[in-house]
Amino acid sequence: MIIPLVISSIVIGITLGYASLLDIRERRVPFRTWYPMLAISVPMALWTYVLLLTADLRFAFGYILLVLMFTCLFYTSSAYLHLFGGADAWALIFITVCVPVFPIQPVFGYPILDFFPFTVLINAVILNLITPLAIFVMNVMKGNRGPLRYMLIGFPVDGRKIEEYFGFVMEELHEVDGKIERRFIGFGESIKRMISGKRRMYTQDLKKYPEEYAEELSLYRRTGEVWISYGVPFMIPITAGFVTAIFVGDLFYIMIEMICG
Repeated sequence: MIIPLVISSIVIGITLGYASLLDIRERRVPFRTWYPMLAISVPMALWTYVLLLTADLRFAFGYILLVLMFTCLFYTSSAYLHLFGGADAWALIFITVCVPVFPIQPVFGYPILDFFPFTVLINAVILNLITPLAIFVMNVMKGNRGPLRYMLIGFPVDGRKIEEYFGFVMEELHEVDGKIERRFIGFGESIKRMISGKRRMYTQDLKKYPEEYAEELSLYRRTGEVWISYGVPFMIPITAGFVTAIFVGDLFYIMIEMICG
């Protein structure tokens, strides 16, 4: 079982690295990016499932059930709840289907739930928590001032060049009696917009459709600085979570063991 899992892990790891570069540069990962990886990983996955079924039927059906559950979860989270980007969801789905079992034993051993995709997701979420701390430190060093929770996820940019940045606008601006009024968009409001399918103001939409957002652009440029959230592509934490899951193990499980002994 090790051989097909290792082969799948190598090609998926390489593809995730390339997808991360695309996501950083263009904020999009075309679906064709996955084709070479799927051509190799799908046969390896079939090989893996045959070996699982041959070794222990009950054990194999348990893993297949988990694969189906997680695949539906990732697809639903992206297509209906809009919690993941499309490329992020496909990356997690392909990892789930093609590498359901740990390809090798991690340095810190197997977690209680010995299901590789779950460990990848947990590691990705934990590693993604480093980003707010880095953004906060940057804001403090630059002297940017704002509510604490917003200093953890965003920073101000020049409103005259806002379309040159990647991110989502964190402020809502209105002109009242010739004066521009502004407020930060709350977390709850942002989540409701995402779930309802209403997109947040993405800076690249301002660049692509300047005529459609002429009013907003005018307000941003007259305001001076506008706060945006830096949309760190989740593909990067997924890639890091994938690599750490293989070689290190489940980061949450490791932390619990360190705390509880």
